Amino acid sequence: MRLDLLTEPVDGLDEALAAVDAFDQALLGGLLRPQPAQTQGLTALADAVAASPLAARVAEAADKAAAGAASEDHLLALAAARTAVLGAVHDALAARADEATGRTRAGEPAPPAAGEQPPNLLAAARSWLCDLARAGWQGIDHDVVAGSAQVVSAMLPDPGLRRLATLLDGFAAELAASCPGAAVDRVPVRRWADLWARGMLLTVPGAATAPATDTVTGRLLPLGVDLQEHAGAAQAQVHAVLEPADGGSPRLVRVSVSVPKPDTVLGAGVWQLLRPHLTLLTAAGEGRSMDLTDMPVTAEGDLIWHEEHARPGEHADPFATARVALPTATAAPAAPLDRHPVRLAEPVFLEGYGAEQDDEGLVFTVAGCRLAVDTDRVPAAGPLTPQTVAGSSACIGLLRWDAGDFVLQPLAVETTVRKKTVAVHAGAWAGGTTDKAGVKAEKAATDAVAVLRERAGRLLRA
Repeated sequence: MRLDLLTEPVDGLDEALAAVDAFDQALLGGLLRPQPAQTQGLTALADAVAASPLAARVAEAADKAAAGAASEDHLLALAAARTAVLGAVHDALAARADEATGRTRAGEPAPPAAGEQPPNLLAAARSWLCDLARAGWQGIDHDVVAGSAQVVSAMLPDPGLRRLATLLDGFAAELAASCPGAAVDRVPVRRWADLWARGMLLTVPGAATAPATDTVTGRLLPLGVDLQEHAGAAQAQVHAVLEPADGGSPRLVRVSVSVPKPDTVLGAGVWQLLRPHLTLLTAAGEGRSMDLTDMPVTAEGDLIWHEEHARPGEHADPFATARVALPTATAAPAAPLDRHPVRLAEPVFLEGYGAEQDDEGLVFTVAGCRLAVDTDRVPAAGPLTPQTVAGSSACIGLLRWDAGDFVLQPLAVETTVRKKTVAVHAGAWAGGTTDKAGVKAEKAATDAVAVLRERAGRLLRA
């Protein structure tokens, strides 16, 4: 892996991000009565897509928005332009990561067939998002935010609209917690603009259609588990190499499972909520492969997990997989709406590095090239710790891009304990554990979930 390529500037990257930032500042103050500085932000976004097929529509939308007369279609065009610019940033960074790892990437996936979605609900969602853009983050109040409640309630029963409904519900909750906007000291400008633009595009009929799937048969070799937690939800994503049974090239795939989570379930107790929904977590925790037969998979490399299409296989050391199979694995392309720098998560393997701590955190150094290590992403629900990462000699991780630089998120490391090389995985407790801290957290989770179920039963009986 050539770390030197990860530190070299990417042509046009700073200019593209500057255009996005300028537009995001326009959203901060709202587009009802734009000020000159906001007009400049709108112009910057239009200039960024001036050589694209969006040029004419975005130029018109920017002019109308600068005059305070933007319609919903104009605001949708601006959201599309912002998404396109960030998509170009994503593609440039992914290309640089491929160059650094020597990895090939599959071609663009075919667009899925559009599904039937109630146009009135999509229009209602878009209307609310447009109200937000006109008010701006500094102009929101509880009345504006509450406008999403009826829309979300109507969408949730429809599986085809649940993706948009979940986004709107979470977005509205964040905004409500920050009302009134004029009193917020620090607005998450980029995050809220991301959510707004994504929501706007998901109101386009067919945008949220489930991706087309194929089937695969072969051996699945887990590399590591990325666990993400929020106050009310948790997600585990298993990154793996799939070796097709027909002898084709190995390919990188992912398997994800998400569950609602009570805020009383902490640490290793989270696995107890996730485990029943995905037996692959047990295989990953035990260091075993899985044999797949006709498992559905999207062109973006996401396995649509069905337990009847998988069975436990033989022992498979993730570090052996990382050394032998990972270098030749083909990466999957990103879906159009997922082309965003924050979505970059490329499995990589490093060894023979030096580790040092500087003012900004842990850094791995190989041949004089430095790569920051994001130990804040190491979950508490596993035995891997920042200290273990700092003392390691080999690492399986995810190459991400954050705050203008490539960073490494550790998933597993090899380190020396009592003169023996041992592997420590972030997802080692996914299938269960005998570790005292893990057992204690699992018991606490069992008690918490039992209490919540008993209380829910009372409410239902009442």
